Parts: sequence; C-alpha cells; structure tokens
Amino acid sequence: MGSSRPVGPVRRLLPRPGVSERHVQVDVPPAEAWRVVAAPPAPGCERWYADAAPLAFRGRLDEAARTVLGPPPAAPVAPPGPAGGDDLLRPGDEAGFWTVLEADPAAYRLRLHARVHAPGTVRLSVWLTALSGLPGSCRVHVRIGFRPRGLVGAGYLVADLPAREVVVEGVARRLAADVAAGVA
Repeated sequence: MGSSRPVGPVRRLLPRPGVSERHVQVDVPPAEAWRVVAAPPAPGCERWYADAAPLAFRGRLDEAARTVLGPPPAAPVAPPGPAGGDDLLRPGDEAGFWTVLEADPAAYRLRLHARVHAPGTVRLSVWLTALSGLPGSCRVHVRIGFRPRGLVGAGYLVADLPAREVVVEGVARRLAADVAAGVA
C-alpha cells in the first residue's frame, strides 16, 4: 500500500438509540484495507482498536473500575465462522479490551465485543464496501452499539451518547488513516 490518505471527511450518520456510526472513503482496495482492519495485536505495535485515543482512554477507565468492581463480565463465546487468515484476527481472539465475535474476510466484516464494565453490552463493528465506479477504493464503516441492561443501562444509554459520538468519530478517523497509510 502506498501513502494514500482518506478521501473526504468522515461522514456522520444520525445517531439512533444505542448506535453511533461513521464512514469514510479511502483510496485502497477492500482486500488490502481488510489486512489493516483485521490485523492482530503484535508486541510493540500499535493497533487502531487498542490505542486510538478514545479507546485507550476507555481502557484506562475500565482498568480503574476493575480495582473496585473486579473483572468485567465474560465475553460471549464467538460463534464459529470463517477465519481471517493465519496472520489476521479470528473469532475468539482478544484484541485490546475486545473479543472478536466475527472476522469475515469474504464480507470484509469485523465484529468485536467490549470486555468492559457497563450496564449493558458494547459492540464495535467495522466493515468495508467496494465503491462501484471507483476501482481501488472502498468505504470504511465504523459502528459502536450499546444495548442497555435495566434502568441503569437506560440512563447510561442517554448519558453516554455524547461520549459515544466522540469515540466513534475518533475511531473512524484513526482507522481510515491507518488503512490509507497501509499500517498493518
């Protein structure tokens, strides 16, 4: 991959209850972009899902919560699915504070479950779509979803929306920049 840049701004989609989403176009074919999206953690190497500033901040908050609350609830068992390749994330892998639920190279789709303290379930989905009429380009989609649990979760859903919007914006920008730069 070359030193391509994201094309145009990160597009903000209207948030829905529990869902914040962005997408951005990059001048990278989906197959090459997938190798960045699904790259596993490596010692001493930064990754968008672990060190993007908003996610790193969330990880530090959860580390502090662990000292008071103990470990977060266990992640769901990842259903069997296509593996992303020998050197790519697979269902069941841990990446930062995420557990990989799906890593589908045919659909260019990655779904992650956050192992954090929250009154509900936090999921991050990233998928790529080829752009017709623009060979060698794709759109990177990022979605963060929160499914609340109980009354506390419902309150958290409303209170967390501004923070979730900032996080999804930062993650989309970081991931698009990594894809454009070919950082794998």
